[in-house]
Amino acid sequence: MPPVIFVVKGNPTAEEIAALVTVLTGRTGPVLPPGPARSQWSAYWRSVRAPISPGPGSWRQSVRS
Repeated sequence: MPPVIFVVKGNPTAEEIAALVTVLTGRTGPVLPPGPARSQWSAYWRSVRAPISPGPGSWRQSVRS
């Protein structure tokens, strides 16, 4: 595996490189595998519908989502 970090200028010690790697690793956080996919039946948008406006046939819209 090729090196990921290259030193372009200067002569850092092993401790300095280790500190840099520790800081960079800590900033990204742990890498977790993705969780199981959620079903679309539980999606928020399924429970939201447009408001019913008064007028002819509005009683039909009251039961449609």
